[in-house]
Amino acid sequence: MAEVSTSEQGRAAGAKNPTADKLIEAASDLMIARHSTDVSLSDIAQQSGVNAALVKYHFGNKEGLLLALLARDAATEIAGLEYLLAQPISPTAKLKLHIAGIIKAYHRFPYMNRLIHLLLHESSPEAANDVATFFVAPLLDFHRRLLAEGAAKGEFRAVDPVLFYTSLIGACDHLFFGRHAMSRAVGVGPVTDEVCRDYTAHMEAMLLGGLLAAPDGRAGEASARS
Repeated sequence: MAEVSTSEQGRAAGAKNPTADKLIEAASDLMIARHSTDVSLSDIAQQSGVNAALVKYHFGNKEGLLLALLARDAATEIAGLEYLLAQPISPTAKLKLHIAGIIKAYHRFPYMNRLIHLLLHESSPEAANDVATFFVAPLLDFHRRLLAEGAAKGEFRAVDPVLFYTSLIGACDHLFFGRHAMSRAVGVGPVTDEVCRDYTAHMEAMLLGGLLAAPDGRAGEASARS
């Protein structure tokens, strides 16, 4: 029988066992409370009320637990991409829904992008490959196809999907990642539902202002002159 990798073990465990679910939920709660992905196994065990030794049993190691957490958090967003592309609405409307969906996901799990970077750059090559496969690649492919559809229908100018991904995901993440620093600097409050709605409208205006094709084909010039 083929050996089951730590990453496969970790991503499969949470959906099958209440104890594994408690560990995943504890890690999530701690990251939200601390505005950080820097949580220890002992912290997670204390938060969950579960013996830290059970992390190895259910996930292989801490990396497997973090992979399972990311897989859980990203599942709804990734699963909805094909559904959104298939909807009989304009590419512009699809993009607006996608922006709102990303911000809602980050509002629920504000550590998500930092967890992605942790697993991509500070974990094993196997973990990095898993994250690239089940999260980054599907999202990049969605952006590529949506941008191509918008360009083909004359709604969008030609845009590099990698640059677009970087702009959208980075900006959405920083609403949450930078909020703690801004609260110290200028006294802004926490990210509320109202803040998310305002930021969604802001991101729509910012991204579509640079993305939409002007009637004469010169993207952005009309809005830049106004």
